[in-house]
Amino acid sequence: MKYQSDENDVTLVKDLSKGNILAFNILFKKYGSRLYRFAFGFLKSEAESEELVQEVFTRVWEKRSGLRKELSFKSYLFTIAYNIIMKYFRTQKYIYEYYNSKIYCDLDIQTSQKISYDSLHQYLTELVNKLPEKRREIFIKSRLEGMRIKEIADEMGISHKTVENQLTNALKYIRQHFNKENILFVLLLILILS
Repeated sequence: MKYQSDENDVTLVKDLSKGNILAFNILFKKYGSRLYRFAFGFLKSEAESEELVQEVFTRVWEKRSGLRKELSFKSYLFTIAYNIIMKYFRTQKYIYEYYNSKIYCDLDIQTSQKISYDSLHQYLTELVNKLPEKRREIFIKSRLEGMRIKEIADEMGISHKTVENQLTNALKYIRQHFNKENILFVLLLILILS
């Protein structure tokens, strides 16, 4: 089967679920670089970001028969990537390095140890969900999906300046509402907002 360059995800995911390698390759080309930018924003390492992209798509291929075409494939990919990154930070003891940095010297370590990553993610999600619709969409596309300002502007049919302004306002809102005693939330903010 031949695919056109603008083939939608539903058709590609349907074919991928049947083991179609061409559909898999098209989805990889479509989302691989976005996932890489997303991962690099957290990991700050080209090699580790490339490995993460490979791991995400390896999981997609392994679970292809269970893919549901009605779900957002893009969201599925970025959820896998996010979960891998959070696991990576837990297992690689990156948090320990942040505990010992000057930024966190005056924070209560015992308080931070009680906070789980799940509650952290839930809190950020709640903050993001309180943003106005357009601002929320721009924040998600930029910070969670790794899209560039130009890509967002083109996709949404708005100016670059509008995207920049909405993103600035979203980041300002999130910064204003985080709890400074929550060291893990501070860590997540640094990773997402950098």
